[in-house]
Amino acid sequence: MHPAPSVILFTSLSGLGFGLLFFLGLDMPAVSGWTAFAFFFVAYALAVGGLLASTFHLGNPQRAVKAFKQWRSSWLSREGVFAVLALLVMGLYAAALIFLDMRLPLVGMIGSALSVITVICTAMIYAQMKTIPRWSQPMTPVLYLLYMFAGGALMAAQIHLATVLLAILTVAQILHWLIGDKAFAKAGSTIGTATGLGILGQVRLLESPHSSTNYLLQEFAFEVGRKHALKLRVIATLCVGLLPVLMLLMTPAGHLVSLVALVLHMIGLFSARWLFFAEAEHVVGLYYDKHRG
Repeated sequence: MHPAPSVILFTSLSGLGFGLLFFLGLDMPAVSGWTAFAFFFVAYALAVGGLLASTFHLGNPQRAVKAFKQWRSSWLSREGVFAVLALLVMGLYAAALIFLDMRLPLVGMIGSALSVITVICTAMIYAQMKTIPRWSQPMTPVLYLLYMFAGGALMAAQIHLATVLLAILTVAQILHWLIGDKAFAKAGSTIGTATGLGILGQVRLLESPHSSTNYLLQEFAFEVGRKHALKLRVIATLCVGLLPVLMLLMTPAGHLVSLVALVLHMIGLFSARWLFFAEAEHVVGLYYDKHRG
């Protein structure tokens, strides 16, 4: 798949934003006044900024509102609906906390739950796509949730919890790659099944269906070199969890350490998310002999 920057920014930043909102809704940390304002400002900037970035991937951004109408059948629509609900509920919770110094635990818990549901909807947009076997696996929603919780805990200064979650996330990310690498072959799709000619014997491409590039090739047959993918996997593994965990375990807790750990985590997050899209092989690539497996 073509790793569009808008979608990478959207899935990465909004996940961090809703992760922070999740912990703020549970009073973790128990902030108030201007400190609460700063935390909620960052959370909303990430969540809303990520959602706005996603509109740049639309062919007609001004029609984004129509995405809300298909919530009965579309995970994309459900994501939009629950994102708005989460932001509204958490906005009420934040307003009461900042301006009235009033804590509304039930409202906060509802907002936290809606934040989790929003990220689940985001993950299911990809996990339900059987045409991309690498995504269509149970680890996809698990991975999105772990990125949300680990990044959110780190931003919410929940150091001990963040350390554990980052370690689990690192293992989950590697597991997602290992399962994904075998997913296309396990799905059993070949050029023979794609064309329906497999019953006649071995099928091979005589010449390309098109003499020039087209939308399908640009969006669904993106190719990334194995060497580059391996380097990015190493960078992602180190930065997503290993280095931040080592920093948090071996150095005294402090704002500077947490900030550096967060920066490293985000570098790993963007690297892993770029690979999430770049390595995804759509079955349509079989028509162009673009499958690497």
